[in-house]
Amino acid sequence: MSKIQLITLGCSKNRVDSEHLLKQIFDSGIEILPEGRDLSKERVGAIIINTCGFIKDAKEESVETIFAAVDAKIRGYTEKIFVFGCLSQRYRTELEAEIPEVDGFFGAFDARSVVRALGKEWNSLLDNRRYLTTPSHYAYLKISEGCDRICSYCSIPLIRGTHTSVPFNDLLDEAKHLAQSGVKELIVVAQDTTYYGVDLYKERRLAQLLEALCDVDGIEWIRVLYSYPAAFPERVLDVMASNQKMCKYLDIPLQHINDKVLANMRRSVDGDSIRALVRNFRERVPGIVLRTTMIVGHPGESKGAFEELINFVSEAKFERLGAFTYSQEEGTWGAQNLKDSISERVKQERYQRLMEVQSHISMDFNLSRKGKIERVLVDSFSDGVFTARSMSESPEVDGEILIGSDTFLNGFNPNKIIGTFVDVRIDSADEYDLTATFV
Repeated sequence: MSKIQLITLGCSKNRVDSEHLLKQIFDSGIEILPEGRDLSKERVGAIIINTCGFIKDAKEESVETIFAAVDAKIRGYTEKIFVFGCLSQRYRTELEAEIPEVDGFFGAFDARSVVRALGKEWNSLLDNRRYLTTPSHYAYLKISEGCDRICSYCSIPLIRGTHTSVPFNDLLDEAKHLAQSGVKELIVVAQDTTYYGVDLYKERRLAQLLEALCDVDGIEWIRVLYSYPAAFPERVLDVMASNQKMCKYLDIPLQHINDKVLANMRRSVDGDSIRALVRNFRERVPGIVLRTTMIVGHPGESKGAFEELINFVSEAKFERLGAFTYSQEEGTWGAQNLKDSISERVKQERYQRLMEVQSHISMDFNLSRKGKIERVLVDSFSDGVFTARSMSESPEVDGEILIGSDTFLNGFNPNKIIGTFVDVRIDSADEYDLTATFV
């Protein structure tokens, strides 16, 4: 087989899995066709799909992508289809029965089997190496797998198993190789980044890991996503406040503020603890940008509980906030013990109201930056406009800073600017994106 295309669905943690697999495939001599490339013009030996099975919408997207690959196979655009990842980890038997056109279904941890299905052998010397699918100047670093928590709505422990940390030195080795390849921003991810190290070292070691990553030559920014509010390791805040490489940015999904809803969610934290935690973040790390996620329509969310959530969001003023409507997932604690009694109409109404409140908060935050000089990392260039991010923007989930190229002379090469840090002046903003000028 001379050429494959790999399609990654779901979260950034899935992307890391794909990149480890792609490195094995590429170094075995197989050409990688970029995701999204038109197969009617450039055919491949195999389409590989890394699926997501977290919630209903993600499952549907995964199945639709598989059927699109089947159509490509029927049209002669590919010879083989291989599917791995979360959906096939959980529903492999059903998928094999329903979609026999797929040549192989593999679980979330079966990358070696995918390589063998391509007629190649796994090279253990490449275990900490990646074939990046992000722009070459930033990369995700997955520091653990699985989760020990049993939140009511979450199927991840059923799919990915219990929390398993990647050894400290393996992560440093991976980070050093990423830096040597040109990566300047590391984005630390896991199901629960703040739990890192408990299984291997009998203590939380995220702070120590961040300190070590800050010492890696070539890495300029380090960003932490997917932290957890219960027993938050406060030394992380000290590292964030004192080290210039640490982005003053923290992603911490809180999910709710009402005590009854939090108890139904099995979140191991109450509303007062969350309020105190947010105050602590603001005090210990001045200027920190907080991203969070909320779930509306969870069983037990009364009108009063939802109003408490609205009031909390209005007061806390999270710079970034995403939200989901509750989806009862098969096999989860919630599906087995709670009645999904809130209608979809009410869930959607609450979602829309929450996001409307947040849109004003995000707008105010972005407008407060008008006229300021900010250091940004340039991600791309298209149609005469650069897209960039400051420490306040994480890729893929947050807005962008748009910079015109009018200040450059004709004939300049924009590729020389992509992947570099530059200073810009913020000129205008909406609730999502900002516009700026090079200074």
